[in-house]
Amino acid sequence: MFRRMPETRTSSDRGPSLVGTWSFSLAAIESAWSILLGGNSSQDDRAAGDSESNSCVLDAIEAACRHADLDQGVDSVGIGGLPDSSGRMSLDGAIMESPVRFAGVAALRRHLHPVSVARLVMERTEHTLLCGDDADEFADRHAATARDLLSDEAREAFEKWKASRRDGSADPIDQSKDGSLLGLRPLDPGLGGESAGRLFRPNTGREGAAPAGHDTIGVLGRDAAGNLAAGCSTSGLPFKVPGRVGDSPIAGHGLFVQPEVGSATATGTGELISGICASFVAVETLRRGGTLLDAVREVMLRIDELGPLRPHHQVAVIVMDAFGNVASGAYRPGFLIATRDEGGGRVSGPDLVHRPEDDGLPESARDGLAKNDRQESKDDP
Repeated sequence: MFRRMPETRTSSDRGPSLVGTWSFSLAAIESAWSILLGGNSSQDDRAAGDSESNSCVLDAIEAACRHADLDQGVDSVGIGGLPDSSGRMSLDGAIMESPVRFAGVAALRRHLHPVSVARLVMERTEHTLLCGDDADEFADRHAATARDLLSDEAREAFEKWKASRRDGSADPIDQSKDGSLLGLRPLDPGLGGESAGRLFRPNTGREGAAPAGHDTIGVLGRDAAGNLAAGCSTSGLPFKVPGRVGDSPIAGHGLFVQPEVGSATATGTGELISGICASFVAVETLRRGGTLLDAVREVMLRIDELGPLRPHHQVAVIVMDAFGNVASGAYRPGFLIATRDEGGGRVSGPDLVHRPEDDGLPESARDGLAKNDRQESKDDP
């Protein structure tokens, strides 16, 4: 429910801009900046064909997501991501320009760039969502490059996780020096350190990827003509039940774009984001006359209405209006955003944190996440 009448929204045109979830997205949106301004958008194995859009913003969104997919220093997207509980990688993604121009793909196992494959679906079919083997085969038919998605580091992390479940011991990456369990909520350490891009390994210098947690790169873009677009790419919940699909590839959940109104992308616990259609709620708040901060607050209030949350739960949202103004917020501390505009690139904190008292590392979410794969746990020797 819309809760209050907003203040008057600004009508100042902010010009072209890109904004992304988490500090690791800064490199990705920097790489796409020249494309947004109309530069060369060619890519060696670019999956998508000629766009029906006159805007270069889709090219920039796709390029930014592809850059993140290739960054092995990011443990929640692309080749740096972690596999499911069977040890296999699967990737989800989506791209969106409007309610009639969007598509997503889920559970890709042989193609590294889900946003590129989603753009193929959007531009070469009348469908909006493909999944699993059929999505990979569709990509093959349209000349997308297939490859092994499981990196050596991800394979090693999976083997450690699997061994810890078999012998019942605590994962060493889940345990502090004094034996207390550390949390799994995504916490952005920022840029410049060894932990940059590692949302699920607390910034303590310890090696290894956390046994649970997930997050997404979501990118919002606006070009000089005022065209809006959004994209999401993710490897999903590490060690998830095979076949699990979160919010990222679904319009209204992980992303939403309404031309001449605004756009939004959400990140965090996908099941919560999907439960409230978070990105749609944000843009709909703008459409009904709300300010950007109204849109962010409305998402957080809807999350509150879901009831008690587990310590590892986090939801964050970035909202852009039709003029390129941006606001962001998170349910709990630990979220950062990256922005690239005519003033340069920068990383900043969100405009609001709904529960700032939830600072620091939460307690381990091991028990809460065990329900994701109870049968396997029961059958383990």
